[in-house]
Amino acid sequence: MPAAALKSLLETAAVDPAVHALRPDYRALLIAAEGLRPGPSDAASERLLAAAEETARRRFGAAPPEEHPHLAAWREAFRAFGAKPQRTRPSAEALLRRAPAGLPRVDRLTDVYNAVSVAHVLPLGGEDLDHYAGAPRLVRATGDEPFETTAGGEPVVEHCPPGEVVWRDDAGVTCRRWNWRQCTRTRLTGTTTRALFVLDALGPMSDAELIAAGDALAEALTETSPGAVLESRLLTG
Repeated sequence: MPAAALKSLLETAAVDPAVHALRPDYRALLIAAEGLRPGPSDAASERLLAAAEETARRRFGAAPPEEHPHLAAWREAFRAFGAKPQRTRPSAEALLRRAPAGLPRVDRLTDVYNAVSVAHVLPLGGEDLDHYAGAPRLVRATGDEPFETTAGGEPVVEHCPPGEVVWRDDAGVTCRRWNWRQCTRTRLTGTTTRALFVLDALGPMSDAELIAAGDALAEALTETSPGAVLESRLLTG
């Protein structure tokens, strides 16, 4: 997928007005990438995660991550559509709660975006574009959209309650509760070479801080995948 095709994909992305009515301060920075080098966690991804863990220790100390203004805003956003953030935490909060004992080592691409999420205190997810169908859009669920996941080690299909904020494509929900859990169909794997990354921001995070997080992700991706082609788009209200 050349740069023009990546740009075309990003131009189709949209945030439904019903989501902006819920949180007018929401913005998403989308980064589409081609030519990524997948594989298991390695020395490069380990350096990024270790640096993010150290950044989190210095920033938070013994303070609960949820007291950070950006994460507190995300908890409010979850409550606004009926989610309980004590049970289903915003993704950045869930990672930061694990940082003192060590972040998970998953695979080199997931490790890269998790490191940026922790270092910049914002939810960040990745989708495998080879398994994506149509345009990415953030909507409030109708209750009919399928969400492919696992339960007890077996594949299952769930349906989100009406009103839940979800990312979706033409085939169904790709991420539930804004940034809580990705579907199995489009999650990054050890063979992913084309991906869409979604960086989520609310009011306490400025546009400049959001762009800085995107720059950090782009730098990490090009460092770990020399020759990768990246395109980005900032979605606002």
